[in-house]
Amino acid sequence: MDRKRTAMTLWCLGSINLDRFYHVPHIPAPGETLAARRLTTGIGGKGANMAVAAARAGARVVLIGAVGSDGAWARDRLSEWGVDTRYVASVEGPTGHAVIVLAEDGENTIVIHAGANAMLSEAPLGAAFAEAAAGDWCLIQNETTLQSEGARRARAAGLSVAYAAAPFTAEAAMTMAPLCDLMILNRVEMEQLAAATGRGPAAQGVARVVVTEGADGAVLYAADAPQGVRVAALEVEAVDTTGAGDTFTGYLLAGLAAGLAASEAMTWAAKAGALMVTRHGTADAIPTIDEVARKFGGEGNLGG
Repeated sequence: MDRKRTAMTLWCLGSINLDRFYHVPHIPAPGETLAARRLTTGIGGKGANMAVAAARAGARVVLIGAVGSDGAWARDRLSEWGVDTRYVASVEGPTGHAVIVLAEDGENTIVIHAGANAMLSEAPLGAAFAEAAAGDWCLIQNETTLQSEGARRARAAGLSVAYAAAPFTAEAAMTMAPLCDLMILNRVEMEQLAAATGRGPAAQGVARVVVTEGADGAVLYAADAPQGVRVAALEVEAVDTTGAGDTFTGYLLAGLAAGLAASEAMTWAAKAGALMVTRHGTADAIPTIDEVARKFGGEGNLGG
């Protein structure tokens, strides 16, 4: 593969959660009570998931976030998985957590409590971006605080900013659009943003917009590709869709940080997301680049 530049660091401002998975026959209807067949736990949160995915794709990843007084184990586990956690603060209160109801067909419903993710101060941001180098990437999502401040500080330090617009609100996406170089959102979110702004994906004021469409793949929109460039999805038997979007995003940013063209980075991201849905779990289940290469082909190396 041709690289445009030497691989850079990915600075991820994001959430860290304790995930509790309740395995049920189907997603409960309103008012319905179901007995879970089993309970499993693990580390999740969009920030942690994306950071782990990028690290397993071979990127150097620094996570900026917060855990509660009960969260040292999460920080240690993330470090074991190759994520730099020096800028994960410890705050008073509980670590963020998610209750995930997982049906047999792989679909899920999730309830999140922000916990420490909503208590992040500006101090770790300042310290982290003082260390960052121009040309690095910063990845931000909506499960923590200080998104706009983080984007401004990252840009001031010469970083490119990617924004994963989830959990989605049109207001948050419109606030972040002028501050980011890349926006990633799914088809439903893009429809909601288009309804709020009256503009399609190529006209949101962002240099590049990636819209993920599940089994239909993903589409890249840019000024030179207003009609979109599609990357196909891979056919697999899904058992759990939790974390698939985060895996896609982490791999996409790892590829961009390694200097890949956006379409090539998206191809790797699609492969990783496809392999992820064949597994149960969140951060612990995210595949490595070697596993993706063995399953779907490729060099097994984004970094050159």
